[in-house]
Amino acid sequence: MGNWIKVALLTGILSHLFIYAAPEAFAADSRRGNACRRGDGIRIQDLDMSPDPVIEGQRIREWKVRVRFDGRRECETDIVIRQGENNVGRLRNYHLRPGVNEITVPAADSFRMRGREYCFNVQVDLDGSRQRVDADRRFCAGQKTMWSMREPGDRAGIKR
Repeated sequence: MGNWIKVALLTGILSHLFIYAAPEAFAADSRRGNACRRGDGIRIQDLDMSPDPVIEGQRIREWKVRVRFDGRRECETDIVIRQGENNVGRLRNYHLRPGVNEITVPAADSFRMRGREYCFNVQVDLDGSRQRVDADRRFCAGQKTMWSMREPGDRAGIKR
């Protein structure tokens, strides 16, 4: 009977350690060693879609994001394009380099534009939590005959 009590006590201690200590250890292991941090200066300079323009209901193939990163070192992050509460594009484990980064983000297969206007924002993973990134302006697509995010002089010379 003495062994049974030792086994129960040991099981209780190990269970307690697993429940309270292990999640911290696993979280630390899963964090990126070179993750982007909250203090790193990140700013969205431009956001475009491809193809551009699209007709109503047509699938967007990819997003083109120009990100200025003022950090002193390369860092790793996830990049998410959002429209309201919807993720409309996502790129995991992207390595931001100091300076301007031209990034292609795959679009969500299910996203289609319908209606009058859609506005988008970009979020990145900083210190393990997703944060909206400041932008130079609002990024919206409006419908005239087709949806477009083009602006005068926008990304001249880039093939869509």
